[in-house]
Amino acid sequence: MYKQQLIEKLGKENVSQSESERYRHSHDESPHEAVEPDVVCFPTSREDVEVILEIARTYNIPVTPFGTGSGLEGQAIPVQKGISINFENMNAIIDFSPEDMTITVQPGVTRMQLNKYTNRHGLMFPIDPGADASIGGMVATNASGTTAVRYGAMKDQLLDVEVVLADGRVIHTGTHAKKSSSGYHLTSLFAGSEGTLGIITEITLKLHGIPEKTIMARCTFDSTENCAIAAQTLLLSGIPMMRMELMDAASIAEVNLQNGYDFPIKHSLFLEFAGTEGAVTEEVALAEELLNDLGCENWTVADNPTEQKEIWKARHDLSLSFVHTSGLDEVGADVCVPISRLPELITYARQLIGESGLKGGIWGHIGDGNFHTIVMFNSKMEGEREKAEYTNEALAKRAIEVGGTCTGEHGVGLGKRKYQEQEHGVALDVMKSIKQLFDPQGILNPGKIFLP
Repeated sequence: MYKQQLIEKLGKENVSQSESERYRHSHDESPHEAVEPDVVCFPTSREDVEVILEIARTYNIPVTPFGTGSGLEGQAIPVQKGISINFENMNAIIDFSPEDMTITVQPGVTRMQLNKYTNRHGLMFPIDPGADASIGGMVATNASGTTAVRYGAMKDQLLDVEVVLADGRVIHTGTHAKKSSSGYHLTSLFAGSEGTLGIITEITLKLHGIPEKTIMARCTFDSTENCAIAAQTLLLSGIPMMRMELMDAASIAEVNLQNGYDFPIKHSLFLEFAGTEGAVTEEVALAEELLNDLGCENWTVADNPTEQKEIWKARHDLSLSFVHTSGLDEVGADVCVPISRLPELITYARQLIGESGLKGGIWGHIGDGNFHTIVMFNSKMEGEREKAEYTNEALAKRAIEVGGTCTGEHGVGLGKRKYQEQEHGVALDVMKSIKQLFDPQGILNPGKIFLP
């Protein structure tokens, strides 16, 4: 009955029950088990979303938002089936104000689409999670990425979010002003809510000027601990880094093997400096001096944009390099800890991978304390999955113990639900109360963030 109503209200071209579409919306990039929705809707406007939620509310049908499917913790998997909402047809630029350095977009606009539009005006949207994710999905998971050391996460770029609530109300959480002390900060509440509190239909973002000059550098150290100490030293020096990335020796070796690079197979830092030409030149010189004092080797500077692009491609190719290892599956973590605890946590992560006896690597956005691990396992070999999952679990728990978080940017979804009580304590009960307030029927992306 409800499927027919969706077709009547949205048009048959915007509702699909085909096996191919249901399969496409049954999974994301995570290793979590796929679940096919009963029907997939492709809204073109906020009004369409209101209709979908009205029908879902009437028939008590679960609703799961779907961006580009690039998530890594199963947020887009419709674990209770029902309706999957795909936002690819809501990809319009609604308002662009270069003089205010703001832009308002629909949730289906992707990161690359947004920057293609704004770059020609000398402006950019800086958050770079690697994948060409949708802006709506990036808000829902509070994504960040390689530039977080300078620009923070998605919540730091948000001015206003339009949300359709489960009860049908449409709210705006902010304004176009750059700051406000008026009322509760609802905008941040919806950043990272993973579609469990409402459906985002419009987003107003801050934009930033494109730096005049960009210079990249890379160097190596004899241990991951020394890489972390070097990163901490650069931060304490006051250099406004644009990017600061770690790749351990195992990761470098895999990237070389899979993609034909010739980087020294040592623990490496990839650095990016951006600003005015004079300032950047001085910052690079200071960084080289500081890191040489710490024993860095293989210091290389890339001033040419083509060379810089190739180096960052190597960094972005890293995860795929491991995934392309024939016949193996993966388990990954993305903890974030206080900068002062970073050296010991990275050392602990390498210890865990070594003890597992499995193939794995460490990399990440070392400038803000967020790093990733990946452990490859053969699902046909008894005990390998358990060993891989143990490294993830032990690292997440240790990160929480030292004052950090089990997830720096991937979100909770399905995979990190079991760590929420340890990380948040009594505050988790408050979160559940907020969920109950916004979604008393429990129809908005059920099964995410909280354990059943």
